[in-house]
Amino acid sequence: MGNEIAEVMAGSLAEELELEPGDKLLKINGQEVKDILDYRFLMCDEDVVLEIEKSSGEIWELDVEKDYDENLGVVFKESIMDKASRCSNNCIFCFIDQLPKGMRETLYFKDDDSRLSFLQGNFVTLTNMSDEDLDRIIKYRISPINISVHTTNPELRVKMLRNRFAGNIYERLKRMAEAGIEMNCQVVLCPGINDGEEFRRTCMDLFALYPQVQNIAAVPIGLTKFREGLFELKLYDKASAERQINEVDEMQKCFIDKAGARFVRLSDEFYVTAGRDVPEAEFYEGFHQLEDGVGIIRSFRDNTEASLEKLSRSCSGSFTLVTGESAYREISAFAEKVMQINPNIEIDAAKIVNNFFGESITVAGLITGADIVDQLSKRMTGQYLIIPDTMLRKGYEPGSDGSRVLLDDMTVGEIEETLNRKIIVTDYTGEDIVDQINLYGKEGI
Repeated sequence: MGNEIAEVMAGSLAEELELEPGDKLLKINGQEVKDILDYRFLMCDEDVVLEIEKSSGEIWELDVEKDYDENLGVVFKESIMDKASRCSNNCIFCFIDQLPKGMRETLYFKDDDSRLSFLQGNFVTLTNMSDEDLDRIIKYRISPINISVHTTNPELRVKMLRNRFAGNIYERLKRMAEAGIEMNCQVVLCPGINDGEEFRRTCMDLFALYPQVQNIAAVPIGLTKFREGLFELKLYDKASAERQINEVDEMQKCFIDKAGARFVRLSDEFYVTAGRDVPEAEFYEGFHQLEDGVGIIRSFRDNTEASLEKLSRSCSGSFTLVTGESAYREISAFAEKVMQINPNIEIDAAKIVNNFFGESITVAGLITGADIVDQLSKRMTGQYLIIPDTMLRKGYEPGSDGSRVLLDDMTVGEIEETLNRKIIVTDYTGEDIVDQINLYGKEGI
């Protein structure tokens, strides 16, 4: 059961109440706790009555006085205290449909759950939600919600998501906006399908719901080599990426005029494909869309400029920064700066070509352990391999963070053993990399 307690945090309210792993939270203030939304909402009180089923089967009723925003301090067996809702769409661009056969079963699970959007930042399409689900989001003030819109044209959205119920997206967005729910929207741009005038329409429709719709992040379609029998799509090239940037620039002028905000931004991949430098930091207005790849290069560049001042001049060591093709030039430039400041440090960047999914997939987050092992075993590397944490599987997979697994099931430990190198996992902010070089460089003195 999802409401079973898996872990009790030290010093928590739950520990004080003598709750233990294996106990189940049944009710709060007499109301059944069905999932994480019920739990979060019902716990927002200073006086609560908990009904707990002990692992022995005994039922405890506990009167609890607490701070308004204090929770129990437990980890539940299931992160949302329920099974995740399976996606009923069959999107023409779905990445999961482009996976090869034979990978582990959990990778093929398509979630489309607003609770995961709230907890983990997952994007949802809203097509798999009932009116009751929407009522609960409004009742519990679940905000912000990350929504995959793709288009506000009802007929086109039905076609793109291949779901006859997908056309009412704007009605649902409008209803949530009127209720004060904040939303972040995402569009996967497919050349010739939902770009051009269709994308302009989508942006203008969503801007009409500003500021409840806070922003739009547009990312390019990603195509693997495993597309046999799937909808025919094409990638952005230099010319079409350049055109898309120019079109968004024009829309942003309108939005700045009316609201003082750019509202819509393109992911870094568009700028890399077009051969253009990314905008300055002010353009990103707080970098709220990093999870969509919007502003990662600029954020990294600016962070490294500031954090390099902290680089130890006395440490030494050899490091290899592992990345994909899209960020390779930026990571290489950072490595050069490190060696200019401290010549005792040997550091380089390793560009991993995505042979597993296909060379058109260039982001670091989709690199597999097999490609890392295959390509790094054929070249000289540093004593330490530094990889971004985006390469590790996350999300609705119990234990995925703890076991540190890459997309192809290979673990960080297996890569270390095969390559006989220590792997350092960082968030690639720049500051974090410098901290790790200082830490492990001291060991090499």
